[in-house]
Amino acid sequence: MADDCLFCALVREGDHVRAADGFVAIADIAPQAATHLLVLPARHVPSFREVAEFPPEEAKRMLDFVADTAREAGLDDYRVVVNVGEGAGQTVFHLHWHVLGGRLGGMAA
Repeated sequence: MADDCLFCALVREGDHVRAADGFVAIADIAPQAATHLLVLPARHVPSFREVAEFPPEEAKRMLDFVADTAREAGLDDYRVVVNVGEGAGQTVFHLHWHVLGGRLGGMAA
């Protein structure tokens, strides 16, 4: 874990919605949908560009964790978004997936 990474700190001591198999889910502090969760690997990986660092079994656990988190949040229909790089809107450089479901302010998520 990186000492200066916000998401590493949240993995260590954040308010987890769910935690298992080396991943955690937290609520987004600036939700863009009625349900907006962030799924983070417990270990520090800067972005999706480095996803090849995951061995196949860990990559499967990662995808299963994202899907199980959405299901446990009661979402039948949802989006999963990964911003890769500053130009795409990534503001925290610790790999994370946005799990969005429902509407917020009349806009579809």
